Amino acid sequence: MDTNKELELAKDFVNNTNRSIFLTGKAGTGKTTFLHNLKKDSLKRLVVVAPTGVAAINAKGVTIHSFFQLPFGPILPDAELGNSGGFNKKFSRTKIDIIKSMDLLIIDEISMVRADVLDAIDKTLRRYRTRDKVFGGVQVLMIGDLQQLSPVIRENEWQLLKPYYQTGFFFSSRAYQEANTITIELRHIYRQENPKFIEILNEIRNNTLSVAAAEELNKRYIKDFSPDPKEGYIELTTHNNRAERANSAELEAISSKEKRYRAKIEGKFPEFSYPNSEEVRLKVGAQVMFIKNDSSPEKRYFNGKIGKVILLDKDEVVVGCPDDDFNIVTTPEVWENITYTVHPETKAITEDKIGSFTQMPLRLAWAITIHKSQGLTFEKAIIDAQGAFAHGQTYVALSRCKSLEGLVLKSKIDSNQIINDAHVTSFNKTAEAQQPNETILHSARATFQLEGIHEIFDFYKFLFPINRLLDVFYKNRGSITGRIEEPLTAVKDVIPMLLKVSNGFNTQLRQISDNDVLPEHNETIQERFAKALIYFRTEIEQKVVAPINALSFTTDNKAIEKEIEKQLETLDELLTIKRSYFNGFENGFSTQEFLELRAKSVFLKKNAPKKAKSTIVDGTVNIELFELLRELRNEIAAENDLVHYQIFTQKALYEICEVLPINKKQLLEINGFGKVRVDKYGSQILEVIRAYCDENNIETEDTIEFEEDPKPKNKIKKGDSHLTTLELFQAGKTIFEIAQERELTTGTIFGHLSKFVSSGEVKVTDLISEAHFNELTQLIPKHKFENLTDLKRQLDDKYSYNDIRLVLNSITK
Repeated sequence: MDTNKELELAKDFVNNTNRSIFLTGKAGTGKTTFLHNLKKDSLKRLVVVAPTGVAAINAKGVTIHSFFQLPFGPILPDAELGNSGGFNKKFSRTKIDIIKSMDLLIIDEISMVRADVLDAIDKTLRRYRTRDKVFGGVQVLMIGDLQQLSPVIRENEWQLLKPYYQTGFFFSSRAYQEANTITIELRHIYRQENPKFIEILNEIRNNTLSVAAAEELNKRYIKDFSPDPKEGYIELTTHNNRAERANSAELEAISSKEKRYRAKIEGKFPEFSYPNSEEVRLKVGAQVMFIKNDSSPEKRYFNGKIGKVILLDKDEVVVGCPDDDFNIVTTPEVWENITYTVHPETKAITEDKIGSFTQMPLRLAWAITIHKSQGLTFEKAIIDAQGAFAHGQTYVALSRCKSLEGLVLKSKIDSNQIINDAHVTSFNKTAEAQQPNETILHSARATFQLEGIHEIFDFYKFLFPINRLLDVFYKNRGSITGRIEEPLTAVKDVIPMLLKVSNGFNTQLRQISDNDVLPEHNETIQERFAKALIYFRTEIEQKVVAPINALSFTTDNKAIEKEIEKQLETLDELLTIKRSYFNGFENGFSTQEFLELRAKSVFLKKNAPKKAKSTIVDGTVNIELFELLRELRNEIAAENDLVHYQIFTQKALYEICEVLPINKKQLLEINGFGKVRVDKYGSQILEVIRAYCDENNIETEDTIEFEEDPKPKNKIKKGDSHLTTLELFQAGKTIFEIAQERELTTGTIFGHLSKFVSSGEVKVTDLISEAHFNELTQLIPKHKFENLTDLKRQLDDKYSYNDIRLVLNSITK
């Protein structure tokens, strides 16, 4: 297709600005071709949607309702989407990632999209992206012709919507009116070449059919016209039942044997999206139309080409077309139903086939509805517009024809058959007068680049998680232990300062921006940009990252812990994005680099290492004992179907690690330990403490008090307990059985036996599964850690503290 200035302008606006665009044009001006070329060539991450299943399949996209998971009924603009019947508000992680990372949303056949649907798209995009920007900050390209088919709105639906919208068309939506959308009209018509025919079509399109044009058009009215079957005329009619009756009657009139072709449907392909009948009935001599472009390199046929069946075979149909030198051997074509996913390595938005529809790309073509003819081109057509009932039907029907000579009217055309909406006419006139030019394009490109630079240095999104964390802390300070207020306050104080500097920098760039030179080519701006990268990188590392890394906390309240972790994770994600920006522009700012980094940022933050849960606060002593007791607490809680803090609280855990009680009397002095709790769990807790003290040569009192009425017992010599455990293990008892017999914890028994691994008296795989042993042997050397607890926090929870210590000892001995 030859290029033209409107197409080039549209391409430039799409690729180099963030302006939303309504791309329109008369029938045959190349809108669909532009869409397919854009999908192949655009630098932006894009998604294509369409209002109907067939339109989506033709555009190689997905339906609006399936992608945005919208209900099919009216969607009131002031209501929450979740309150609308049929709305599925549970978006998959992949869907959310696609929405967050896409730069461009293309809506094909926009003339058929209702105003409330476009507003619902806007709401969904804001929900997952930027709430205060129309369409969530996504650029939207709307393709269609308002003089063609309009949205289908039932009367009862319109009664609900009309208090909110002037019309049902997309341009009446709140989102469209807020979006400052530009309209680009494609003017060069590729389908028709006859100036006289083009002029007639324009008058019908604009509802200004002159007497002279009507007389010229009605010369094509031929009463009782009976086409020669060899000429390949197709009749366009207003109603589906008329087309079906005509096709069935013509097929029945043929005496040859009928053959049926069943579609092969694989995967997910809903019936409403079928591009052809599930069963195609054909006979030799039947007039057929190709409904798909030839996928072979020969390109023998196109969507809308008319021919006649010459031969029917099991897997092929031979079709002869007027003026063709060779017959076309037609085999089944495949239509794919796609969904959008994210490539795991490149992070590109990719189209994945989830289903397919394989069928002969043919349908009976003595007649077809005007609705189904949209987007098609015919050499010869009979137009039955007498029953026209909707806006644009007559224009769509007439504009399918390549020439006036190939057109036959079944009835004369007058103003009654030309139904136009006054709102559409008014909108088109306004839009046509506002067609953008190169100056507006240059300004839009500069604005897009400056907004991109501002986004790189904007810290506004940091305010909510910081304020939320402080709010949770101040409201629950009695339930939270650790160092949290000081680092958060430090960050809270620095973010407004960074915002002030960022806004000042943005204002400065706008002032020095040159009207003739784009920011990415402006040397002064590039110099300031490079200095800003250094400044903001240093500031966040020293004044944001450092305080957050110093933050530590612990709480027994799971809801509080979950909320704090959630907000800390948000901060980590935001910092990851900023770091990717600050480290990514090695050669200065460029639009392409910005788009790539912005798209990747969604996946950088998702894959960024999460901040380790702050189960230990700074200053904790005997941290290995802390972990052992915490595991014991969780184990006892699970066995007794209790919440962990019902065994003992976090504060009690810290106190135990400081005091190191070794008898029940000392344990009773720990805050939160009463007689009942000590009687229930004291023995197990004390065993862990004694084993820890023994292992680490920590001196303790010699007297061990087990009963309320104390009876002195001989002190167990160091090592005797370990040997007793070894003897029982060698006798064939399991760790669990030994723990029960000796009234000790399984962790203590595990610790005893691990002492004999180095001597060979116990095998490593007696204490840990071979799979876990092999995994840990590979994993541990890859981590940097200060102590055992630090290592434990970096590994998967499936590995116990004892597992890690056992493998660590085996690979470092």
